Amino acid sequence: MSKDVQKNLEEKMQKTIAVLKEEMNTIRAGIANAALLDKVFVDYYGSATPLKNLANISVPDPRTLMVSPFDVKIIHDIEKAINLINLGINPSNDGKIIRLVIPQVTEERRKELTKTIKKIGEDVKVAVRNERRDANDSLKKLEKVGELTEDDLKKELETVQKRTDKAIKDIDDIVAAKEKELLQV
Repeated sequence: MSKDVQKNLEEKMQKTIAVLKEEMNTIRAGIANAALLDKVFVDYYGSATPLKNLANISVPDPRTLMVSPFDVKIIHDIEKAINLINLGINPSNDGKIIRLVIPQVTEERRKELTKTIKKIGEDVKVAVRNERRDANDSLKKLEKVGELTEDDLKKELETVQKRTDKAIKDIDDIVAAKEKELLQV
């Protein structure tokens, strides 16, 4: 049973860190990154469809994103969807391709984004700590019903703490890497 608790904890922490990575990819740092458009959903025949399923997204140079729709008829729908997510970038199209020129980020905006990144990192750390608390509670319940000895409980709690420490270090590394990317001029 304690193995299930540990496995469940590991899966939850990996998912939490994956969500953090996705979130960091969508923060615009003045460098073109196809992940900026991951949150774009286009109304395609009445259903919200991810942009990446409807178009090829490429990065021809460090400051430009190029969206080539598979079906040219939906180019205006794609443009509308990009505007809706409010990236602060105006798409332009030539009838076949949509170009997004990523503007240089100002120093003030970089500082704002750095604060945002740190806050997101802290929120994710809180989530990881909550996962640790839940795992610890589950393990203590197992000890109460007699499925774990006191010594086993101590070892399991240490393992939970080690996993938590590793997850928090990973979060710090991800946040630091994004911060470094942001502060590059």
